Amino acid sequence: MQALYGSDAFSPREIAEKIGAGGVAKARLPFLPTAIFGVCAGGFIGLGGLFSNLVLSDPSLGFAASRVLGGVVFSLGLILVVVAGAELFTGNNLMVMAWADRRISLRELLRSWIIVYISNAIGAIGLALLVYLSHHGDMNGGAVALQYVKTGAAKTAMPFGEAFFKGVLCNLLVCLAVWLGIGGRSVTDKVLAVVFPISAFVAAGFEHCVANMYLIPVGILLRDSVPYAAPALDWTGLLHNLLPVTLGNIVGGSVLVALVYYAIYRRGEAERRDGPR
Repeated sequence: MQALYGSDAFSPREIAEKIGAGGVAKARLPFLPTAIFGVCAGGFIGLGGLFSNLVLSDPSLGFAASRVLGGVVFSLGLILVVVAGAELFTGNNLMVMAWADRRISLRELLRSWIIVYISNAIGAIGLALLVYLSHHGDMNGGAVALQYVKTGAAKTAMPFGEAFFKGVLCNLLVCLAVWLGIGGRSVTDKVLAVVFPISAFVAAGFEHCVANMYLIPVGILLRDSVPYAAPALDWTGLLHNLLPVTLGNIVGGSVLVALVYYAIYRRGEAERRDGPR
């Protein structure tokens, strides 16, 4: 199989096995390390959002240049998750492969997702508070703060259906980035694998629930400091955005990536290993 691909990267079949084994390990990780890793991931993705917002706040950049460059620097968040190690809800949608393979139960899967989702929110909102207190938004004559508010306002005013489908497309790309990252053997491999799918989802304006757990709260905290009307930008608006985006992220990652690759590489393994249901 390695000769077929002509590189020292793991083959797709090997990646599927690594993701399945990783799903088992994640599902059975004790509560405290799961939660701490989740807080770290929320903060890491928030740092990517901070970096991206800085680029997007520069009015001298053209539309395409700002979107693409903002996406490239946002990749910092998932690079930190993949290389430094953390538990990210959207990437962990790939755990569905282990569930479909009968290696973990639905209860174990949902327990892990709930702990990671809540701890991602704690890490992302905690970073948002630190950024607000640091007066980071004052940079470039307040343009950074204005961009946060504009971004948050657009997200909280987004219709349910639009947010859902943007969430689907986002996590299709995020989980493919994680898939490719797991295929790499070196840090360089993993970084290069992550950058293009992540920059694509950001440039295209797709929706990532954990990123929104950072971007929208910063906008809420800064909304009264900039001359911009944002009536939907509040904590209720955050929930209004997170519900469809989270559901879309689950479909994009669990169905369009995890179950598709399960059907290709792992279907039938459970029967051969454990016998018929």
